[in-house]
Amino acid sequence: MIKEELIRRSPVRIFEKSIHGGLKAGEIGIIAAPSGIGKTSVLVQIALDKLLQGEKVIHVSFTQHTDYVMAWYEDIFDEFTRKKNLDNAKEIKGELVKNRVLLNFNQDGVTGEQILKSLRALIVEGSFGAASIIVDGFDFSRTNSERMEAVKNTAKELGLSFWYSCNVTENEFDKQDIPLLIKDYLDLFDVVIVLEPKADHIELTASKDRNVLDLEHMAVKLDPKTLLILPEN
Repeated sequence: MIKEELIRRSPVRIFEKSIHGGLKAGEIGIIAAPSGIGKTSVLVQIALDKLLQGEKVIHVSFTQHTDYVMAWYEDIFDEFTRKKNLDNAKEIKGELVKNRVLLNFNQDGVTGEQILKSLRALIVEGSFGAASIIVDGFDFSRTNSERMEAVKNTAKELGLSFWYSCNVTENEFDKQDIPLLIKDYLDLFDVVIVLEPKADHIELTASKDRNVLDLEHMAVKLDPKTLLILPEN
């Protein structure tokens, strides 16, 4: 399979279609679930899809072990290659690595302002023209509306889209499946997606899609074993 066909047939196309084409420049999305359900996997699959399309991606990790994040990229790409018989996989993998930057931060040692300055320096002064920012492992209990508004302003100014993961337990949602952690500044998030384990799959629900709070089940599921987005039946 050639790369262009892989992009066209990617399950991420279904994911994007379920939220009206995916995140646009200036928008922020969040994927919420308890630990171990598949948040990082979904974020990496979104990132890999962008990379396959020749776009640059910055992955901001707040986990202590960056090798954990790198392993997700390696494993998911290798799984794509195995299943789809991707032509020139080694060459394509090299291109993806060149277009991806991994930044690792500790919330104890850096401010939100410093993180945004680092992103600006990389994108503007460093001429790394990324349009997609992946933020994984961020603790929303340690932020506030002012800091998230600064992220939103940066997204609009630089034409970026931000995807965040949000770690929550089952009883930390309101009746509309919105994480309580972000209720005070929900208006800053354009898309909120919740992952929920079922008997034979992990279900994705769009709790918020721009101005609509509708608890709508998406046409997307995750394989509970691989945590990969399943293709349409």
